[in-house]
Amino acid sequence: MTRKHVLGAGLVVIIVAVLAALPQFVESESTINLAILVGLYVSLASSWNILGGYTGQTSLGHAAFFGVGTLITRLLWLTAGLPLSLSILAGGIGAVVLSLIIGAPAFKLKGAYFAIGTLALGQVLYVIVGDQWPMITSLPAAQLATYNIMSRYYLFLAFTILTIGTAYLLVNSRFGLGMMAVREEEDAAESLGVSALRHKLLALGVSSFLAGLIGGAFAFYHVGYYPQLPFGPLWSFDTVTIVFIGGTGTIIGPIIGGVFFVLLKELLSLKLVEIHLTVFGTLFVLVVLFLPGGLVEAWSKTRDAFAHRMRKRQARSLSPNAG
Repeated sequence: MTRKHVLGAGLVVIIVAVLAALPQFVESESTINLAILVGLYVSLASSWNILGGYTGQTSLGHAAFFGVGTLITRLLWLTAGLPLSLSILAGGIGAVVLSLIIGAPAFKLKGAYFAIGTLALGQVLYVIVGDQWPMITSLPAAQLATYNIMSRYYLFLAFTILTIGTAYLLVNSRFGLGMMAVREEEDAAESLGVSALRHKLLALGVSSFLAGLIGGAFAFYHVGYYPQLPFGPLWSFDTVTIVFIGGTGTIIGPIIGGVFFVLLKELLSLKLVEIHLTVFGTLFVLVVLFLPGGLVEAWSKTRDAFAHRMRKRQARSLSPNAG
């Protein structure tokens, strides 16, 4: 292991330790709620990035898997009385089952048609769930009496670490190389013996499973909401926006994008109600047109430009004719 990897691992351990200790030093529930939202969006974006960023399949139906996880968890936990852990796991498995059912037909579509097809899936489920469960789902009195925001925070922290860690291990594996080969040129990957469909289905399965788990955490976190809410297209659009703002096909991109998105959205909601949708829509278009690598690319270009300038200055100072 190189020194760079050791320093990186040490930094990750320190960040996780600080986040784990955060509730011990922060008494404000609003701050903890903000941290939960950051974890929610970072984990959702990281799970989407496995399929969209590393495999090159731009899905606009991520809300379908998130919503399935939420719905199954809520039904099994509150209605059937199953333990929360089993309910959340079932939500993740349910999302995988849905992804495998629609995966093979959906991957026959290419480019914008695939994006439109996945968006249609989310919208169909949004309508169906709204018709079947039109009433708000709320925690019973016994659950409300013991509601603890700290347990929700640690659950989201655990799932955020799980999602980022899974993405890191997957993309640094043999399958990850295959996924990126499919993203770069599907026909060329096939000619080298890489099964495009197999790798796309794997990426979709992992991505949907993680989204389903996060949906389960969402079901545990919220006191009351309409069951169709997690199936709304805004969850998919926000997730895609976060990844593109941060940087697609990178581990740190969804993290940076998620933090930026939540903080800016919170600021805009306080200052300019309802205008945040317009702001993020405009920002997304600008990023896609002028900075396709997101904030990660912007940082890399700034760092390289600064390093180049410093090298030129150093070379000038060492030149015999300097001064």
